[in-house]
Amino acid sequence: MQIPKGATVAVADGRKISLFHNAGDEANPNLTAVSVGDVNTDNKSGGKGHSSSSANPDDNTQDEDGFVAGVVDILNQQVLTGKISKLVVIASPRALGEMRKHYHAKLKDVLVGELPKDLTGQTSADILKALAAA
Repeated sequence: MQIPKGATVAVADGRKISLFHNAGDEANPNLTAVSVGDVNTDNKSGGKGHSSSSANPDDNTQDEDGFVAGVVDILNQQVLTGKISKLVVIASPRALGEMRKHYHAKLKDVLVGELPKDLTGQTSADILKALAAA
């Protein structure tokens, strides 16, 4: 998968988020880390219309879902304010599924690609290698 120049790459799981900006171009991507800020973990619902107790039976799952929803809130806000114009999301398969429930329509419009893989804590070189293989 190619990463457009200026794209934001979000790497997440149920506990961590890293944001990168492609300062290079598609042929020679160069990921630089971007500050994320605090993630609001209060939204522990299993998506619209689902109570957390029935959708997420254990506390760890609820905490992870709350974190992932907070991550998407940050991404949604950055898309809506024009800070993100192209987005690649890399997340563990379960986290990615939960994230999709919270995508704003505008986020979907700027979404360049998704990779269902847990790469949190990996270097930018490892992330680029996984994206090149996708």
